[in-house]
Amino acid sequence: RRTNKRDELMGKVYLTGAGPGDIELMTLKSLRLIKEADVIVYDRLANPEILKEAKDGCKFVYVGKEDSHHILPQEEINEVIYQNALKYDSVVRLKGGDPFVFGRGGEEGIYLKERSIKFEFIPGITSAIAVPEYAGIPVTHRGVTVSFRVVTGHEATNKNKSQIPWENYKTDDTIVFLMGFHRLDKITQKLIEIGKPKDHPIAVISQGTTPNEKTVVGTLENIYEKAKDLPTPALIVVGEVVRLR
Repeated sequence: RRTNKRDELMGKVYLTGAGPGDIELMTLKSLRLIKEADVIVYDRLANPEILKEAKDGCKFVYVGKEDSHHILPQEEINEVIYQNALKYDSVVRLKGGDPFVFGRGGEEGIYLKERSIKFEFIPGITSAIAVPEYAGIPVTHRGVTVSFRVVTGHEATNKNKSQIPWENYKTDDTIVFLMGFHRLDKITQKLIEIGKPKDHPIAVISQGTTPNEKTVVGTLENIYEKAKDLPTPALIVVGEVVRLR
C-alpha cells in the first residue's frame, strides 16, 4: 500500500523483455505483468500477439516508427514512459528480447531514477542466443569455442572512430551481431581485413524463432550475395559453431 501522497501519485514501471519472437519464449513473470498492466508502452515487438494478453481497458502506447523512416527518439520514449507512470499504477515498457542487450533499457532506467519513479527490470530471453539455437547453431560448444561475443551492428553515431574493437575479434570466439544486417558487407570485409580466412563460416538468420524463420549459411566471402535479400530482422553468427548446424 502506498504510504504518502507523493507515492499515491506515481505508479511503477516494469522494463520488460518480451523475448525473441516465439510467444512461448516469454517468461511467466513478463506474461503476468502484461496481464496486470494499466498501460503497455511498446515498439517493434518481436511478437505483437503479446498485446492480446492484456486486460480489458489497458492503454496501448506505440513508440515505434512514426512513418516508414523515422523512429521516436529515445529521449521522447523516456518521457512517454515517465508521463504514464505519473498517471497509472502499472506501466509495462515492452521490449523485444532482453531490455539490457542493446535494448536501451539502462537509459530508460536512469531517466526514471532521476525522476524518483519506481521501476524494475524484467529479463527476457535474448535473440543473441535463442535465434541461433532455434536454427541449430550453438553459440558455445565443447572443443570448438569456449566463449561468445554479442555485438551491436548499429553503433552510436561517431564517424571518426568505430566503437567496435575489431582487433579483438581475431580469436576463435563465436561472434553474434545484432541489428547489423544492413552492414553485412562491411562486417564481413572488416573480419577478413583483421585476418579471418575468407572461407570462415557465417550464418544469417532472418525472422528467427518465428514461423517465417530462414537461415542462410555461407562464408565471409560469399554470404553477402547469398543473404542480401533476406527480410529483417536478421541476426549474424560468425564462427566455427556454424558448421555444427
